[in-house]
Amino acid sequence: MADFLYYRDDAPHEEPAVTLDVFLDQPDASAVRLEAGEDARKLLPHLDRVQLVEVAFPKFRDGRGYSAARILREAGYTGELRAQGDVLVDQMLFMRRCGFDSFLPEAEIDAEVLKATLERYDYVYQPAADDAVPVWKLRHG
Repeated sequence: MADFLYYRDDAPHEEPAVTLDVFLDQPDASAVRLEAGEDARKLLPHLDRVQLVEVAFPKFRDGRGYSAARILREAGYTGELRAQGDVLVDQMLFMRRCGFDSFLPEAEIDAEVLKATLERYDYVYQPAADDAVPVWKLRHG
């Protein structure tokens, strides 16, 4: 099993992810890998069978994966959503807000640094794919 950071209650999905084209051609596949620039909306008709979507981050500054995560979560996807690649510790809080719940970074991440990063802010200011309630809504209902 890969050594990755995991934030779900259930066990990680271990079936290898196939490319989007292969996934769309194989009706029994349940794990898919989205490369940067691939359209996550192509998965929407198949959300009932998808257990893992691995989203590639070829460079830390490539934000297209955030959009893919948000599209899938807003469409009702509840399976594992894994960020893979050039994933930095200071991005993980925002990735979790977009819906990622597991991470497979290329570089090792110190667990204490990650914990401090994820617990740094008590409040959020905008709604996202996670369950956090924005501070303005807490104040004004």
